[in-house]
Amino acid sequence: MKKRITLLLLTISLASKAQSDFPQNEFIPPLRIPTVFAGTFGELRSNHFHSGLDIKTQQRTGLDVLASATGYVSRIKVSHYGYGKALYITHPNGYTTVYGHLNAYGPTIEEYVKAKQYEAESYEVELFPNPDELSVTQGDLVAYSGNTGGSGGPHVHFEIRDKNERPLNAQLFGIQAPDHRDPLLKDLVVYPLSDSSQVNQSQKQQRLRFTKQPDGTFLSEKINAYGTIGFALGTVDQQDGANNNNGIYKIETTLNGEKILEVEMDKFSFAETRYLNRMIDYALFEGERDRVQKLFIERNNPLSIYKFEKDKGILNLTQTGNSSIYTITVSDIQGNTSKLVVPINIRKDSILTTKNKKNSPYFVQADASQNFEVGDWDIFIPEGSFYDDYFLDISANTDALHLDEDLIPVHKYIRLAYDVSDFQPQDREKLYIGRVNYRGLLRFEGAKLEDDHITATVNALGDFKLGLDTKPPKIQSLDFTDGKWISNLNTMNFKITDQDTGIKSYRATINGKFALMEYEYKKKLLTYNFEDDISISGANSFKLIVTDNVGNSTTFEATFYRK
Repeated sequence: MKKRITLLLLTISLASKAQSDFPQNEFIPPLRIPTVFAGTFGELRSNHFHSGLDIKTQQRTGLDVLASATGYVSRIKVSHYGYGKALYITHPNGYTTVYGHLNAYGPTIEEYVKAKQYEAESYEVELFPNPDELSVTQGDLVAYSGNTGGSGGPHVHFEIRDKNERPLNAQLFGIQAPDHRDPLLKDLVVYPLSDSSQVNQSQKQQRLRFTKQPDGTFLSEKINAYGTIGFALGTVDQQDGANNNNGIYKIETTLNGEKILEVEMDKFSFAETRYLNRMIDYALFEGERDRVQKLFIERNNPLSIYKFEKDKGILNLTQTGNSSIYTITVSDIQGNTSKLVVPINIRKDSILTTKNKKNSPYFVQADASQNFEVGDWDIFIPEGSFYDDYFLDISANTDALHLDEDLIPVHKYIRLAYDVSDFQPQDREKLYIGRVNYRGLLRFEGAKLEDDHITATVNALGDFKLGLDTKPPKIQSLDFTDGKWISNLNTMNFKITDQDTGIKSYRATINGKFALMEYEYKKKLLTYNFEDDISISGANSFKLIVTDNVGNSTTFEATFYRK
Protein backbone atom coordinates (compact mmCIF):
# COMPACT_ATOMS: atom_id res chain seq x y z
CA MET A 1 0.00 0.00 0.00
CA LYS A 2 2.84 2.37 0.88
CA LYS A 3 4.54 1.77 -2.48
CA ARG A 4 1.26 2.43 -4.35
CA ILE A 5 0.83 5.76 -2.57
CA THR A 6 4.45 6.70 -3.35
CA LEU A 7 3.99 5.83 -7.04
CA LEU A 8 0.76 7.83 -7.20
CA LEU A 9 2.43 10.88 -5.65
CA LEU A 10 5.37 10.59 -8.06
CA THR A 11 3.01 10.31 -11.05
CA ILE A 12 1.10 13.40 -9.90
CA SER A 13 4.39 15.22 -9.36
CA LEU A 14 5.66 14.42 -12.86
CA ALA A 15 2.33 15.36 -14.42
CA SER A 16 2.30 18.66 -12.52
CA LYS A 17 5.81 19.44 -13.78
CA ALA A 18 4.70 18.80 -17.36
CA GLN A 19 1.64 21.02 -16.91
CA SER A 20 3.61 23.88 -15.38
CA ASP A 21 6.77 23.88 -17.50
CA PHE A 22 5.55 22.75 -20.92
CA PRO A 23 2.36 23.65 -22.82
CA GLN A 24 -0.20 20.87 -23.04
CA ASN A 25 -2.61 20.02 -25.87
CA GLU A 26 -0.77 22.21 -28.39
CA PHE A 27 1.00 19.38 -30.23
CA ILE A 28 -0.42 16.18 -31.68
CA PRO A 29 1.46 12.97 -32.56
CA PRO A 30 2.86 13.09 -36.12
CA LEU A 31 1.28 9.77 -37.18
CA ARG A 32 -2.32 8.59 -37.46
CA ILE A 33 -1.52 5.17 -35.98
CA PRO A 34 -1.19 4.47 -32.23
CA THR A 35 2.03 5.86 -30.76
CA VAL A 36 4.64 3.22 -29.93
CA PHE A 37 8.22 4.22 -29.17
CA ALA A 38 11.31 2.61 -30.65
CA GLY A 39 13.44 5.18 -28.81
CA THR A 40 12.90 7.94 -26.27
CA PHE A 41 14.37 11.32 -25.42
CA GLY A 42 17.75 11.39 -23.73
CA GLU A 43 18.44 7.76 -24.52
CA LEU A 44 22.13 6.90 -24.34
CA ARG A 45 23.43 6.44 -27.88
CA SER A 46 26.87 6.22 -29.45
CA ASN A 47 28.65 9.51 -28.59
CA HIS A 48 25.39 11.38 -28.01
CA PHE A 49 22.06 11.60 -26.25
CA HIS A 50 19.03 10.83 -28.39
CA SER A 51 17.36 14.17 -29.08
CA GLY A 52 13.82 13.04 -29.86
CA LEU A 53 11.23 10.30 -29.90
CA ASP A 54 11.53 7.46 -32.39
CA ILE A 55 7.96 6.52 -33.26
CA LYS A 56 7.32 3.12 -34.80
CA THR A 57 5.61 2.87 -38.18
CA GLN A 58 4.57 -0.80 -37.99
CA GLN A 59 7.70 -1.79 -39.97
CA ARG A 60 6.33 0.14 -42.95
CA THR A 61 7.36 3.20 -44.93
CA GLY A 62 5.11 5.68 -46.67
CA LEU A 63 2.75 6.46 -43.78
CA ASP A 64 1.30 9.97 -43.60
CA VAL A 65 3.35 12.31 -41.41
CA LEU A 66 1.26 15.17 -40.02
CA ALA A 67 2.15 18.66 -38.85
CA SER A 68 2.13 18.43 -35.07
CA ALA A 69 0.96 22.03 -34.79
CA THR A 70 0.19 25.02 -37.02
CA GLY A 71 3.20 26.96 -38.28
CA TYR A 72 5.50 27.27 -41.26
CA VAL A 73 8.28 25.14 -42.75
CA SER A 74 11.44 26.91 -41.60
CA ARG A 75 14.11 24.42 -42.65
CA ILE A 76 14.48 21.43 -44.91
CA LYS A 77 17.56 19.27 -44.95
CA VAL A 78 18.22 16.40 -47.33
CA SER A 79 21.28 14.32 -46.49
CA HIS A 80 22.60 10.87 -47.23
CA TYR A 81 23.33 10.45 -43.53
CA GLY A 82 21.99 11.67 -40.17
CA TYR A 83 18.26 12.39 -40.34
CA GLY A 84 18.14 11.68 -44.07
CA LYS A 85 15.20 13.70 -45.34
CA ALA A 86 14.25 16.03 -42.49
CA LEU A 87 11.62 18.72 -42.06
CA TYR A 88 11.51 21.58 -39.52
CA ILE A 89 8.28 23.44 -38.71
CA THR A 90 8.38 26.60 -36.57
CA HIS A 91 5.26 27.41 -34.55
CA PRO A 92 3.79 30.68 -33.20
CA ASN A 93 4.49 29.58 -29.61
CA GLY A 94 8.23 29.69 -30.35
CA TYR A 95 8.83 25.95 -30.56
CA THR A 96 10.04 24.03 -33.61
CA THR A 97 9.08 20.46 -34.43
CA VAL A 98 11.45 18.19 -36.35
CA TYR A 99 10.57 15.15 -38.46
CA GLY A 100 13.39 12.86 -39.57
CA HIS A 101 14.19 9.80 -41.74
CA LEU A 102 11.36 10.71 -44.12
CA ASN A 103 10.75 8.85 -47.36
CA ALA A 104 9.38 11.91 -49.14
CA TYR A 105 7.75 15.26 -48.44
CA GLY A 106 4.12 16.19 -48.97
CA PRO A 107 3.27 17.26 -52.55
CA THR A 108 3.73 21.03 -52.14
CA ILE A 109 6.92 20.70 -50.11
CA GLU A 110 8.28 17.97 -52.39
CA GLU A 111 7.81 20.20 -55.43
CA TYR A 112 9.63 23.04 -53.65
CA VAL A 113 12.53 20.79 -52.60
CA LYS A 114 12.98 19.17 -55.99
CA ALA A 115 13.12 22.53 -57.72
CA LYS A 116 15.86 23.62 -55.33
CA GLN A 117 17.77 20.36 -55.83
CA TYR A 118 17.77 20.81 -59.59
CA GLU A 119 18.76 24.43 -59.18
CA ALA A 120 21.74 23.38 -57.01
CA GLU A 121 22.35 20.22 -59.10
CA SER A 122 22.68 18.29 -55.86
CA TYR A 123 20.62 15.69 -53.99
CA GLU A 124 21.92 17.00 -50.65
CA VAL A 125 20.50 20.44 -49.85
CA GLU A 126 19.74 22.56 -46.82
CA LEU A 127 16.94 25.07 -47.33
CA PHE A 128 15.46 27.85 -45.23
CA PRO A 129 12.11 28.91 -46.74
CA ASN A 130 10.64 32.29 -45.84
CA PRO A 131 7.80 32.21 -43.28
CA ASP A 132 5.22 32.97 -45.96
CA GLU A 133 6.35 30.29 -48.43
CA LEU A 134 5.25 26.99 -46.89
CA SER A 135 2.66 27.48 -44.15
CA VAL A 136 0.96 24.46 -42.56
CA THR A 137 -1.99 23.79 -40.29
CA GLN A 138 -2.02 21.26 -37.50
CA GLY A 139 -2.85 17.84 -38.96
CA ASP A 140 -1.77 18.70 -42.52
CA LEU A 141 0.06 16.03 -44.48
CA VAL A 142 3.65 17.27 -44.64
CA ALA A 143 5.64 14.12 -45.42
CA TYR A 144 5.70 10.34 -45.66
CA SER A 145 7.53 8.14 -43.19
CA GLY A 146 10.68 6.35 -44.28
CA ASN A 147 14.05 4.91 -43.38
CA THR A 148 16.45 7.46 -44.89
CA GLY A 149 19.77 8.59 -43.47
CA GLY A 150 21.30 6.83 -40.49
CA SER A 151 18.13 4.96 -39.63
CA GLY A 152 18.24 1.32 -38.60
CA GLY A 153 14.63 0.58 -39.57
CA PRO A 154 11.41 2.34 -40.58
CA HIS A 155 10.29 4.98 -38.07
CA VAL A 156 9.76 8.71 -37.64
CA HIS A 157 12.23 10.66 -35.54
CA PHE A 158 10.23 13.45 -33.87
CA GLU A 159 11.58 16.39 -31.86
CA ILE A 160 10.38 19.54 -30.18
CA ARG A 161 13.01 22.28 -29.86
CA ASP A 162 12.94 25.64 -28.12
CA LYS A 163 13.95 29.02 -29.55
CA ASN A 164 17.61 28.27 -28.81
CA GLU A 165 17.52 25.01 -30.81
CA ARG A 166 17.71 22.95 -27.63
CA PRO A 167 15.85 19.64 -27.95
CA LEU A 168 13.14 19.13 -25.33
CA ASN A 169 11.49 15.96 -24.10
CA ALA A 170 8.35 15.78 -26.26
CA GLN A 171 6.69 13.45 -23.76
CA LEU A 172 6.43 16.44 -21.41
CA PHE A 173 4.20 18.11 -24.03
CA GLY A 174 1.83 15.14 -24.03
CA ILE A 175 3.27 13.07 -26.89
CA GLN A 176 3.22 9.80 -24.97
CA ALA A 177 2.75 6.07 -25.40
CA PRO A 178 0.92 3.80 -22.94
CA ASP A 179 3.37 2.66 -20.26
CA HIS A 180 2.66 0.57 -17.18
CA ARG A 181 6.09 -1.04 -16.94
CA ASP A 182 8.78 -0.23 -14.40
CA PRO A 183 12.27 0.62 -15.66
CA LEU A 184 14.62 -2.36 -15.97
CA LEU A 185 17.76 -2.47 -13.84
CA LYS A 186 20.55 -4.33 -15.61
CA ASP A 187 23.98 -3.57 -14.13
CA LEU A 188 25.40 -2.06 -10.95
CA VAL A 189 29.06 -1.05 -10.69
CA VAL A 190 30.94 0.47 -7.75
CA TYR A 191 34.16 2.52 -8.07
CA PRO A 192 36.81 3.37 -5.44
CA LEU A 193 37.63 6.97 -6.43
CA SER A 194 40.93 7.69 -4.70
CA ASP A 195 44.17 5.93 -3.87
CA SER A 196 43.01 5.57 -0.27
CA SER A 197 39.55 4.23 -1.19
CA GLN A 198 38.59 0.56 -1.25
CA VAL A 199 35.60 -1.70 -1.83
CA ASN A 200 35.78 -5.29 -0.63
CA GLN A 201 39.55 -4.93 -0.14
CA SER A 202 40.06 -3.79 -3.74
CA GLN A 203 40.93 -0.50 -5.42
CA LYS A 204 39.36 -1.64 -8.69
CA GLN A 205 35.80 -1.16 -9.89
CA GLN A 206 33.48 -4.11 -9.29
CA ARG A 207 30.14 -5.33 -10.55
CA LEU A 208 27.61 -5.98 -7.82
CA ARG A 209 24.84 -8.57 -7.83
CA PHE A 210 21.30 -7.62 -6.87
CA THR A 211 17.99 -9.45 -6.58
CA LYS A 212 14.33 -8.48 -6.57
CA GLN A 213 12.63 -8.58 -3.18
CA PRO A 214 9.00 -9.53 -2.39
CA ASP A 215 8.04 -5.86 -2.03
CA GLY A 216 9.30 -5.10 -5.56
CA THR A 217 12.51 -3.30 -4.58
CA PHE A 218 15.94 -4.61 -5.57
CA LEU A 219 18.58 -5.41 -2.97
CA SER A 220 22.29 -5.41 -3.77
CA GLU A 221 24.88 -7.60 -2.12
CA LYS A 222 26.37 -5.89 0.91
CA ILE A 223 29.75 -4.23 0.40
CA ASN A 224 32.58 -3.27 2.74
CA ALA A 225 33.87 0.15 1.73
CA TYR A 226 36.07 3.00 2.88
CA GLY A 227 36.92 6.42 1.47
CA THR A 228 35.33 8.11 -1.53
CA ILE A 229 33.30 5.81 -3.78
CA GLY A 230 30.76 6.17 -6.55
CA PHE A 231 28.24 3.99 -8.35
CA ALA A 232 27.10 3.48 -11.93
CA LEU A 233 23.85 1.93 -13.12
CA GLY A 234 22.81 0.24 -16.32
CA THR A 235 19.10 0.83 -16.81
CA VAL A 236 16.54 1.01 -19.62
CA ASP A 237 12.81 1.58 -19.91
CA GLN A 238 10.19 -0.25 -21.92
CA GLN A 239 6.68 0.84 -22.82
CA ASP A 240 3.53 -1.18 -23.42
CA GLY A 241 3.37 -2.90 -26.79
CA ALA A 242 7.12 -2.98 -27.46
CA ASN A 243 10.27 -4.45 -25.99
CA ASN A 244 12.70 -1.78 -27.19
CA ASN A 245 15.26 -0.85 -24.55
CA ASN A 246 14.58 2.88 -24.37
CA GLY A 247 16.01 5.65 -22.24
CA ILE A 248 14.90 6.52 -18.72
CA TYR A 249 13.63 9.90 -17.53
CA LYS A 250 14.90 10.37 -14.00
CA ILE A 251 17.39 8.92 -11.51
CA GLU A 252 17.64 9.97 -7.87
CA THR A 253 20.18 8.71 -5.33
CA THR A 254 20.20 9.03 -1.56
CA LEU A 255 22.57 8.14 1.26
CA ASN A 256 20.81 7.28 4.50
CA GLY A 257 17.70 9.04 3.20
CA GLU A 258 19.45 12.27 2.17
CA LYS A 259 19.36 13.10 -1.53
CA ILE A 260 22.81 13.40 -3.11
CA LEU A 261 22.07 13.35 -6.87
CA GLU A 262 19.16 13.93 -9.23
CA VAL A 263 19.37 13.42 -12.99
CA GLU A 264 16.48 14.39 -15.24
CA MET A 265 16.09 14.14 -19.01
CA ASP A 266 13.90 17.12 -19.85
CA LYS A 267 16.26 19.03 -22.17
CA PHE A 268 19.89 19.44 -23.22
CA SER A 269 21.87 21.30 -25.87
CA PHE A 270 23.61 19.81 -28.88
CA ALA A 271 26.81 21.49 -27.71
CA GLU A 272 26.91 19.23 -24.65
CA THR A 273 25.66 15.96 -26.14
CA ARG A 274 29.11 14.37 -26.65
CA TYR A 275 29.75 14.71 -22.92
CA LEU A 276 27.67 11.56 -22.68
CA ASN A 277 31.03 9.80 -23.03
CA ARG A 278 32.11 11.43 -19.77
CA MET A 279 28.94 10.38 -17.98
CA ILE A 280 29.08 6.70 -18.95
CA ASP A 281 31.81 4.17 -18.21
CA TYR A 282 33.27 4.44 -21.71
CA ALA A 283 35.86 1.70 -21.25
CA LEU A 284 33.20 -0.74 -20.05
CA PHE A 285 31.02 0.05 -23.03
CA GLU A 286 33.78 -0.25 -25.62
CA GLY A 287 35.27 -3.32 -23.97
CA GLU A 288 32.16 -5.29 -23.05
CA ARG A 289 29.27 -3.40 -24.76
CA ASP A 290 27.64 -2.73 -21.39
CA ARG A 291 26.54 0.89 -21.05
CA VAL A 292 26.30 2.12 -17.45
CA GLN A 293 25.63 5.68 -16.34
CA LYS A 294 27.86 7.04 -13.59
CA LEU A 295 25.89 8.41 -10.64
CA PHE A 296 28.63 10.84 -9.70
CA ILE A 297 29.99 13.90 -11.49
CA GLU A 298 33.63 13.85 -12.50
CA ARG A 299 35.96 16.61 -13.65
CA ASN A 300 35.10 18.12 -17.05
CA ASN A 301 31.47 17.08 -17.00
CA PRO A 302 29.33 20.21 -17.62
CA LEU A 303 26.08 18.37 -18.44
CA SER A 304 22.92 20.29 -17.61
CA ILE A 305 20.90 17.14 -16.85
CA TYR A 306 21.98 17.21 -13.19
CA LYS A 307 19.14 18.96 -11.36
CA PHE A 308 20.62 18.48 -7.89
CA GLU A 309 23.95 17.30 -6.50
CA LYS A 310 25.60 17.11 -3.12
CA ASP A 311 29.34 16.41 -3.14
CA LYS A 312 29.00 15.55 -6.87
CA GLY A 313 27.04 12.43 -5.92
CA ILE A 314 30.18 10.93 -4.35
CA LEU A 315 30.01 9.00 -1.09
CA ASN A 316 32.70 9.84 1.48
CA LEU A 317 32.76 6.92 3.92
CA THR A 318 35.24 7.39 6.76
CA GLN A 319 33.39 6.56 9.96
CA THR A 320 34.56 2.99 10.37
CA GLY A 321 32.29 0.64 12.25
CA ASN A 322 29.14 2.35 10.95
CA SER A 323 26.81 1.20 8.21
CA SER A 324 24.99 3.16 5.50
CA ILE A 325 22.20 2.63 2.98
CA TYR A 326 22.65 3.89 -0.56
CA THR A 327 19.46 4.01 -2.65
CA ILE A 328 18.91 4.49 -6.38
CA THR A 329 15.41 5.29 -7.65
CA VAL A 330 14.80 5.18 -11.41
CA SER A 331 11.59 6.66 -12.87
CA ASP A 332 10.03 6.92 -16.29
CA ILE A 333 7.94 9.87 -17.34
CA GLN A 334 4.69 8.07 -16.46
CA GLY A 335 5.81 7.66 -12.85
CA ASN A 336 6.70 3.95 -12.98
CA THR A 337 9.70 3.40 -10.71
CA SER A 338 12.34 0.86 -9.77
CA LYS A 339 14.31 1.11 -6.55
CA LEU A 340 17.69 -0.42 -5.76
CA VAL A 341 19.13 -0.53 -2.22
CA VAL A 342 22.84 -1.01 -1.50
CA PRO A 343 23.81 -1.82 2.13
CA ILE A 344 27.32 -0.62 3.03
CA ASN A 345 29.59 -1.50 5.95
CA ILE A 346 32.19 1.21 6.50
CA ARG A 347 35.45 -0.52 7.27
CA LYS A 348 39.09 -0.08 6.35
CA ASP A 349 40.73 -3.40 5.54
CA SER A 350 44.05 -4.40 4.07
CA ILE A 351 43.99 -3.94 0.31
CA LEU A 352 44.39 -7.17 -1.65
CA THR A 353 43.85 -5.82 -5.18
CA THR A 354 45.46 -2.55 -6.24
CA LYS A 355 44.79 -0.28 -9.21
CA ASN A 356 46.71 -0.79 -12.40
CA LYS A 357 49.07 2.13 -12.87
CA LYS A 358 50.23 3.11 -16.33
CA ASN A 359 53.34 4.98 -17.43
CA SER A 360 54.62 6.00 -20.85
CA PRO A 361 56.62 8.82 -22.44
CA TYR A 362 53.37 10.26 -23.78
CA PHE A 363 51.50 12.11 -21.06
CA VAL A 364 48.46 14.14 -22.11
CA GLN A 365 46.74 16.76 -19.99
CA ALA A 366 43.07 17.51 -20.35
CA ASP A 367 43.56 21.28 -20.11
CA ALA A 368 46.52 21.62 -22.50
CA SER A 369 47.28 20.90 -26.13
CA GLN A 370 50.07 18.46 -27.02
CA ASN A 371 52.05 17.52 -30.10
CA PHE A 372 53.96 14.25 -30.46
CA GLU A 373 56.24 13.08 -33.26
CA VAL A 374 56.43 9.31 -33.47
CA GLY A 375 58.35 7.92 -36.44
CA ASP A 376 56.93 9.50 -39.60
CA TRP A 377 53.72 10.39 -37.75
CA ASP A 378 52.79 13.74 -36.22
CA ILE A 379 49.99 13.77 -33.64
CA PHE A 380 48.33 17.01 -32.53
CA ILE A 381 45.95 16.79 -29.57
CA PRO A 382 43.97 20.01 -28.95
CA GLU A 383 43.20 21.25 -25.46
CA GLY A 384 40.01 19.65 -24.17
CA SER A 385 40.38 16.47 -26.21
CA PHE A 386 40.38 14.34 -23.05
CA TYR A 387 38.39 14.58 -19.83
CA ASP A 388 41.28 13.45 -17.63
CA ASP A 389 45.08 13.36 -17.74
CA TYR A 390 46.45 10.13 -19.20
CA PHE A 391 49.60 8.26 -20.08
CA LEU A 392 49.01 7.02 -23.64
CA ASP A 393 50.58 4.00 -25.31
CA ILE A 394 51.81 5.32 -28.66
CA SER A 395 54.10 3.55 -31.10
CA ALA A 396 54.80 3.56 -34.83
CA ASN A 397 55.99 0.88 -37.20
CA THR A 398 56.79 2.41 -40.62
CA ASP A 399 53.32 3.37 -41.96
CA ALA A 400 51.32 2.03 -38.97
CA LEU A 401 50.44 3.96 -35.83
CA HIS A 402 49.23 2.55 -32.53
CA LEU A 403 47.41 5.32 -30.66
CA ASP A 404 46.47 3.48 -27.48
CA GLU A 405 43.12 1.66 -27.43
CA ASP A 406 39.58 2.90 -27.91
CA LEU A 407 38.89 2.62 -24.18
CA ILE A 408 39.54 6.29 -23.43
CA PRO A 409 36.91 8.76 -24.73
CA VAL A 410 38.05 11.55 -27.04
CA HIS A 411 35.99 14.74 -26.99
CA LYS A 412 37.62 16.75 -29.80
CA TYR A 413 39.21 15.77 -33.08
CA ILE A 414 42.87 14.73 -32.97
CA ARG A 415 44.94 15.57 -36.06
CA LEU A 416 47.14 12.83 -37.52
CA ALA A 417 49.72 13.58 -40.21
CA TYR A 418 52.08 11.23 -42.05
CA ASP A 419 55.19 12.39 -43.88
CA VAL A 420 54.86 11.34 -47.55
CA SER A 421 57.81 13.31 -48.93
CA ASP A 422 59.47 10.05 -50.04
CA PHE A 423 56.49 9.13 -52.25
CA GLN A 424 56.23 10.04 -55.92
CA PRO A 425 53.94 13.06 -56.52
CA GLN A 426 51.48 10.99 -58.56
CA ASP A 427 51.17 8.45 -55.71
CA ARG A 428 50.59 11.02 -52.96
CA GLU A 429 47.16 11.88 -54.37
CA LYS A 430 46.03 8.28 -53.80
CA LEU A 431 47.26 7.98 -50.22
CA TYR A 432 44.95 8.10 -47.21
CA ILE A 433 44.91 7.45 -43.49
CA GLY A 434 42.60 4.70 -42.33
CA ARG A 435 41.53 3.14 -39.06
CA VAL A 436 42.21 -0.57 -38.61
CA ASN A 437 38.89 -2.05 -37.47
CA TYR A 438 38.30 -5.15 -35.37
CA ARG A 439 38.38 -7.31 -38.50
CA GLY A 440 41.76 -5.96 -39.49
CA LEU A 441 40.28 -3.97 -42.38
CA LEU A 442 41.29 -0.38 -43.12
CA ARG A 443 38.48 2.17 -42.93
CA PHE A 444 38.95 5.63 -44.46
CA GLU A 445 39.50 8.56 -42.07
CA GLY A 446 41.04 11.28 -44.24
CA ALA A 447 43.24 12.07 -47.24
CA LYS A 448 44.05 15.77 -47.14
CA LEU A 449 47.50 16.59 -48.54
CA GLU A 450 49.24 19.41 -46.65
CA ASP A 451 52.94 20.30 -47.06
CA ASP A 452 54.15 16.78 -47.90
CA HIS A 453 51.90 15.24 -45.26
CA ILE A 454 48.71 13.23 -45.57
CA THR A 455 46.38 14.33 -42.76
CA ALA A 456 43.20 13.14 -41.11
CA THR A 457 41.20 14.11 -38.04
CA VAL A 458 39.94 11.34 -35.74
CA ASN A 459 37.75 11.36 -32.65
CA ALA A 460 38.62 7.96 -31.21
CA LEU A 461 41.85 6.23 -30.28
CA GLY A 462 43.01 2.99 -31.88
CA ASP A 463 45.24 1.68 -34.68
CA PHE A 464 45.80 3.64 -37.88
CA LYS A 465 47.67 2.98 -41.09
CA LEU A 466 48.64 4.68 -44.30
CA GLY A 467 46.72 3.28 -47.25
CA LEU A 468 47.01 3.50 -51.04
CA ASP A 469 43.84 3.44 -53.13
CA THR A 470 44.21 3.08 -56.89
CA LYS A 471 41.00 1.15 -57.48
CA PRO A 472 38.06 3.07 -58.96
CA PRO A 473 34.48 2.60 -57.76
CA LYS A 474 32.21 0.01 -59.35
CA ILE A 475 28.86 0.76 -60.99
CA GLN A 476 26.28 -1.93 -61.63
CA SER A 477 23.10 -1.21 -63.56
CA LEU A 478 20.23 -3.12 -61.97
CA ASP A 479 17.54 -2.40 -64.56
CA PHE A 480 18.86 -2.13 -68.08
CA THR A 481 21.74 -2.54 -70.49
CA ASP A 482 22.84 -0.31 -73.32
CA GLY A 483 20.29 0.06 -76.10
CA LYS A 484 17.26 -1.29 -74.22
CA TRP A 485 13.70 0.00 -74.19
CA ILE A 486 12.66 0.78 -70.60
CA SER A 487 9.30 2.49 -71.06
CA ASN A 488 7.79 0.26 -68.37
CA LEU A 489 10.20 1.40 -65.66
CA ASN A 490 9.35 4.12 -63.14
CA THR A 491 12.90 4.26 -61.80
CA MET A 492 16.47 3.46 -62.79
CA ASN A 493 18.62 1.85 -60.10
CA PHE A 494 22.36 1.41 -59.80
CA LYS A 495 24.51 -0.28 -57.19
CA ILE A 496 27.67 1.71 -56.51
CA THR A 497 30.55 0.44 -54.37
CA ASP A 498 34.13 1.32 -53.55
CA GLN A 499 36.47 -1.14 -51.90
CA ASP A 500 38.90 1.14 -50.09
CA THR A 501 38.09 4.79 -49.36
CA GLY A 502 34.35 4.86 -50.08
CA ILE A 503 32.07 6.96 -52.27
CA LYS A 504 32.62 10.71 -52.16
CA SER A 505 30.41 11.96 -54.98
CA TYR A 506 28.28 11.02 -57.95
CA ARG A 507 26.74 12.90 -60.85
CA ALA A 508 24.29 11.77 -63.51
CA THR A 509 23.05 13.38 -66.72
CA ILE A 510 20.39 12.49 -69.26
CA ASN A 511 20.97 14.00 -72.68
CA GLY A 512 23.54 16.30 -71.08
CA LYS A 513 21.13 17.63 -68.45
CA PHE A 514 21.62 17.09 -64.71
CA ALA A 515 19.57 14.13 -63.46
CA LEU A 516 18.71 14.00 -59.76
CA MET A 517 19.61 10.68 -58.17
CA GLU A 518 18.91 9.61 -54.62
CA TYR A 519 21.68 7.73 -52.79
CA GLU A 520 20.73 5.20 -50.11
CA TYR A 521 24.13 4.38 -48.67
CA LYS A 522 22.88 1.52 -46.49
CA LYS A 523 21.89 -0.37 -49.65
CA LYS A 524 24.63 1.17 -51.83
CA LEU A 525 21.78 2.17 -54.13
CA LEU A 526 21.42 5.11 -56.53
CA THR A 527 17.92 5.76 -57.89
CA TYR A 528 16.57 8.05 -60.60
CA ASN A 529 12.82 8.67 -60.77
CA PHE A 530 11.36 9.16 -64.25
CA GLU A 531 8.69 11.45 -62.76
CA ASP A 532 11.35 14.16 -63.07
CA ASP A 533 10.57 14.10 -66.80
CA ILE A 534 14.04 14.82 -68.20
CA SER A 535 14.05 11.98 -70.71
CA ILE A 536 12.50 12.31 -74.15
CA SER A 537 10.61 9.94 -76.42
CA GLY A 538 13.03 7.72 -78.27
CA ALA A 539 16.76 7.52 -77.62
CA ASN A 540 18.25 8.98 -74.44
CA SER A 541 21.91 9.27 -73.55
CA PHE A 542 22.65 8.48 -69.89
CA LYS A 543 25.94 9.16 -68.10
CA LEU A 544 26.89 8.47 -64.48
CA ILE A 545 30.23 9.39 -62.87
CA VAL A 546 31.09 8.04 -59.42
CA THR A 547 34.18 9.25 -57.54
CA ASP A 548 35.83 7.92 -54.38
CA ASN A 549 37.55 9.82 -51.57
CA VAL A 550 40.97 10.00 -53.25
CA GLY A 551 39.72 10.97 -56.70
CA ASN A 552 39.45 7.62 -58.50
CA SER A 553 36.39 7.70 -60.71
CA THR A 554 34.30 5.40 -62.88
CA THR A 555 31.99 6.42 -65.71
CA PHE A 556 28.94 4.45 -66.85
CA GLU A 557 27.43 5.44 -70.19
CA ALA A 558 24.49 3.90 -71.99
CA THR A 559 21.60 4.67 -74.32
CA PHE A 560 18.05 3.80 -73.31
CA TYR A 561 14.77 4.22 -75.15
CA ARG A 562 11.37 5.35 -73.89
CA LYS A 563 8.04 6.00 -75.54
